[in-house]
Amino acid sequence: VQLQASGGGLVQAGGSLRLSCAASGRTFSRYTMAWFRQAPGKEREFVAAITWVGTTSYAESVKSRFTISRDNAKNTIYLQMNSLKPEDTAVYYCAATSSWLTTSNRQYDYWGQGTQVTVSS
Repeated sequence: VQLQASGGGLVQAGGSLRLSCAASGRTFSRYTMAWFRQAPGKEREFVAAITWVGTTSYAESVKSRFTISRDNAKNTIYLQMNSLKPEDTAVYYCAATSSWLTTSNRQYDYWGQGTQVTVSS
């Protein structure tokens, strides 16, 4: 599976962005897909995940602000980010795993190249 993330950019605090991650491969619909992020000097952290049947999981820091979704017909996942805060600034990565809903980056087998999100105060 090859992943291509897009949609990052610069936005003011309180604004919104939608990230997309396009996947290649015939079995996309069988993978759990996730978003992780990594800020400068910090470890990569889990943001949100969605299974092939639509079950979701979110980090506490983004619950009620971010929404993950997927379109299996388009081999694409999305991350709608609302009410953005400066602390959301990071490089956002999409990832895929054949495991069930996991928040551990060690269990993700495929990674996209990352897209930068910068939130100004």
